[in-house]
Amino acid sequence: MDKIFSNKKAVCVFILPALILFIAIVFIPVFMSGYYSLLDWDGIGKGKFIGLQNYKELFFSKNSSFWPAARNSFLYAAVSIFIQLPISLLLALVLANGVKFEGFYRCVFFIPVIISSVVIGQLWMKIYNTDYGLLNTILRKMGLDNCCRMWLGDKNTVLGATFVPMLWQYTGYHMLLMYGAIKGISPEIYEAAKIDGSGSVKTAFKITIPLIRPMLRVCLTFSLIGSLKIFDLVYVLTNGGPAGASEVPATLMYKTIFLRNRYGLGSAMAVFIVIECLLFTVAIQKIFPKDDE
Repeated sequence: MDKIFSNKKAVCVFILPALILFIAIVFIPVFMSGYYSLLDWDGIGKGKFIGLQNYKELFFSKNSSFWPAARNSFLYAAVSIFIQLPISLLLALVLANGVKFEGFYRCVFFIPVIISSVVIGQLWMKIYNTDYGLLNTILRKMGLDNCCRMWLGDKNTVLGATFVPMLWQYTGYHMLLMYGAIKGISPEIYEAAKIDGSGSVKTAFKITIPLIRPMLRVCLTFSLIGSLKIFDLVYVLTNGGPAGASEVPATLMYKTIFLRNRYGLGSAMAVFIVIECLLFTVAIQKIFPKDDE
């Protein structure tokens, strides 16, 4: 095996197909979007080069709906980081501690991850339905009729209502990643801590969490990037409504390109999403340097 890896030509031959595929489906579309963002183009005729005019309209226009959409995506990221990840970590710590029916709970928490986002969106639309939805039905049964809402049709509740399905869907995913990292820690370390009189909480904060920092960095990166580019769940639940209250950059980009036929402006939004994801990824790498491993 070492002989194969020492042969640089063989390594290049094996890497080349994957590299070509990666360039074809990632780099080329990104560069094409960057080029289209410099055009005034409807997607059909010949585009007119306008330089950075699309970016000026995107960032500085008084009537631009982009910044409210970007703010919503940052809220998604904040909820994912400060609510979803701590819940996932807590569940991972509890399950890895050896609870009864550990395998059953692990599978149950992971089930939402394997369900399509479109299906989850349809499911939660039924839960939030004003007339027959489960949420309003429970509130009525409890005598809380005044708390019933049009959860997806009210500007004040729609954003929070879309947070919940996202949290529900991906909590199990991050939990399983952290759970696997915890299970990879040597039992001898925990035995030594137990002999020294360390309790469960102290062990978790002093031993477990520091030792799984590389996995926490991975979960933080996945969670942040996934929140910034979220599309399908929001599109199915609200399509960015009502009146743009739940709009995110990806849904706004879709409408701009395919409904308003402004491919240049929509491509500028796509470039922004790519750049912000890259910048946040670099920031996470700086906060959690690999030397800590």
